[in-house]
Amino acid sequence: MLQGVHAALVTPRRDSGSEIDVSAALELVDFACRSGLDGIVLLGTTGEFIHFDLAERIKLMRLAIKRSTLPVTVNISHSSLGGAVALAREAAASGAAALLLMPPYFFRYEQAEIEEFYLRFAAEAGVPLPVLLYNMPAVTTPLELDTLLRLLATGRFAGVKDSSGRMDEFRRMKAARAQTPFVILIGDDRIYTEARMEGADGLISGVASTLPELLVGLANAILSNATQKRDRLEARLHEFIAWSVRFPFPLALKEAASLRGLKMGAPACPLAPATVARLEQFREWFQGWLPVVLEEARG
Repeated sequence: MLQGVHAALVTPRRDSGSEIDVSAALELVDFACRSGLDGIVLLGTTGEFIHFDLAERIKLMRLAIKRSTLPVTVNISHSSLGGAVALAREAAASGAAALLLMPPYFFRYEQAEIEEFYLRFAAEAGVPLPVLLYNMPAVTTPLELDTLLRLLATGRFAGVKDSSGRMDEFRRMKAARAQTPFVILIGDDRIYTEARMEGADGLISGVASTLPELLVGLANAILSNATQKRDRLEARLHEFIAWSVRFPFPLALKEAASLRGLKMGAPACPLAPATVARLEQFREWFQGWLPVVLEEARG
């Protein structure tokens, strides 16, 4: 189950307040489930989980897991141990297939505290689900590689979703599997092709939330050694990423989803006039680019 391409879903918001648009979110689940993916991930970084309180997160996980025909991994990251444990238990009771857990966010912590946080979580949560360590250094305290490998060596964690984007660290993780088997899922689309060719188990992709056909096509081309198609689709992926990094994350993903007929709601924060103008350029580019990419991915 913890292999292949999993879409890290964006989370549609209501235009006012901080509530999830559950109806729109379930339509996105349906979209993902008919797109050839291997699984979906709820309320990760791409899903902007920090905007929503525990009740909102629990409501979405319950309904989305019930709706989905694919395995659902739930991000249970929280700023406190108690919050992460509560979310883990709710996810397990709702039928989640696996859990993601990053270090406690916002405040910076030393590696010793992060290690203790994970060990206490493993001891207290009491859930019979695979737990993936979630390294997302762009937004919270990094899980340094030595810390990560010590935690994996305990056998209490199923593997890692690594969003560091560092191939050198991936290679060290891969080498460590000779002593303790664990899953490595790439969390940075930019290095997916290289890492998958070198033995990564799969990908948790924000881009796949909006463009599942592109990532599924790329994965199939890698596995079948269709080098021309692989190189063409990887170039398309990087074209999209080059646009997306020009906006606050995950604005480009949500705008692209909207252009594909999925309701997203307003951004969480207001946009500057220059960003609004650039977003209009993105819309024009994407609408011309998308049909060509879909044809290439399916061909």
